[in-house]
Amino acid sequence: MKSFLAGVVVTLLVLLVIAVWIARSGAIDMRADAAPGFFERRFTMSAMDASTDKHAPDVKNPLSPTEENMVAGAQLYLNHCAGCHGVPSNKESQFSNSFYPPAPGFFEDVPDMPENQNFYIIEHGVRWSGMPSWNQTLSQAQVWQLVTFLSNIQKLPPAALKAFETPAPQPAP
Repeated sequence: MKSFLAGVVVTLLVLLVIAVWIARSGAIDMRADAAPGFFERRFTMSAMDASTDKHAPDVKNPLSPTEENMVAGAQLYLNHCAGCHGVPSNKESQFSNSFYPPAPGFFEDVPDMPENQNFYIIEHGVRWSGMPSWNQTLSQAQVWQLVTFLSNIQKLPPAALKAFETPAPQPAP
């Protein structure tokens, strides 16, 4: 029995050394514009979901979806998120496919995570995806305004949608 367990341990160590050697040799293509391999497609999103499930604090959104919070969230979204995640008139940002994984266009692919997980992701970002952590830039109240906005993105009040209208060009004096 001891020799069997020793064989299993040695086999696992050899597989680990091979995996490290493959990664360090440059054999894995890390370009954002390259199609992901089988393992990456199968593993990364489930690992991301599991990590978020485990680490996102079990907190409740302290904000209600008032027009004031929705307008504030829309303005924050426009200033910090729209470049990657799109706007109503351009649901898929020109940058969204420049990332791997591609940044979701939230006006087309509505966020379906619980609010505490959206809060966690906005605050801490997502490693190797281009999604930055906003906890050094935005206050927790602002992050909750964004979460409230995203949670209600399909039923925005007119005042919040107005934030996305481009102003008419002013005539030259």
